Amino acid sequence: MRILLAVLVALPLQVFAQYPQRAIKMIVPFPPAGATDIVGRIVAQKLTERLGQSVVVENRPGAGGTIGSDIAAKSAPDGYTILMATSSTHSVGPALQKLPYDPIKDFAAITHVADVPNVLVVSPKLPVANLKEFIGYAKANPGKLNFASSGMGTIVHLNGEFFKMLTGVDIVHVPYKGTALSIPDLANGSVAMLFDSLASAMPNIKSGSAKPLALNAPRRSHLLPDVPTLAEAGLPAFDRYTWFGMFAPAGTPADIVRRLQAETVAALKATDLRERFDAVGAEPVGSTSEQFVERIRSDGVRWAEVIRKADVKVQ
Repeated sequence: MRILLAVLVALPLQVFAQYPQRAIKMIVPFPPAGATDIVGRIVAQKLTERLGQSVVVENRPGAGGTIGSDIAAKSAPDGYTILMATSSTHSVGPALQKLPYDPIKDFAAITHVADVPNVLVVSPKLPVANLKEFIGYAKANPGKLNFASSGMGTIVHLNGEFFKMLTGVDIVHVPYKGTALSIPDLANGSVAMLFDSLASAMPNIKSGSAKPLALNAPRRSHLLPDVPTLAEAGLPAFDRYTWFGMFAPAGTPADIVRRLQAETVAALKATDLRERFDAVGAEPVGSTSEQFVERIRSDGVRWAEVIRKADVKVQ
């Protein structure tokens, strides 16, 4: 009996010590070049170094991140499929529609990886230089302007709806399968406005394809020191920020989840990763699984209020 008990106790330790023995797939439920993809690839590279096995990013976009998240939820709970998701897929989704997965029950939350500010950018074709001028221009052209998003019900979409609620402008939502896909239309003036993640917006701002007017963040970014926060620009109630986090399918052995959590948190403390995050405006977090679940739930409550007031519905 004692020998059997010793074997049973040792099994989880053996799993912990042996894992991983092959490549790990990280599902990103949005297209390449978006914020989730950028954050995911930075973390995947560092985890590859720490775990001694490749962590390979696989983009599975569609339905505002729902398709890729559902694939991850239904994957084998063996630690070889993980998900890099965002507020859109786990905090917003449940308040917006009936999902094919439960964002809490169908996943093992690993850690809150990062927060990334959103920046309000407009088309360089618009005759506006700041947020006040844009709001005035939009009010003078009701229903004639539009704003892009990475899909119905995503944080990018809801930022636009919240902006409409606070300012009273009448602009039309146009969903894309990712914000990167909307940039050509923003550059040529077909799209007027976009709340893009700072991580994915910077190359477009530098190239002149997007004009930044205000940052949805508690403070200015060193990447855009001359761009005010939305609060500085006159919208003090605009305090909705975007998180990114890592998950495994529910049922993944607890020791493997703890290993992934510990290695990811350690990776987030590495100087080279912090420098890469800093270059794209991402702020590393690194939390316990329990803290992450609480963030998912609390953000869900706040976004549900916006969804209700804006009467957002997914067709």
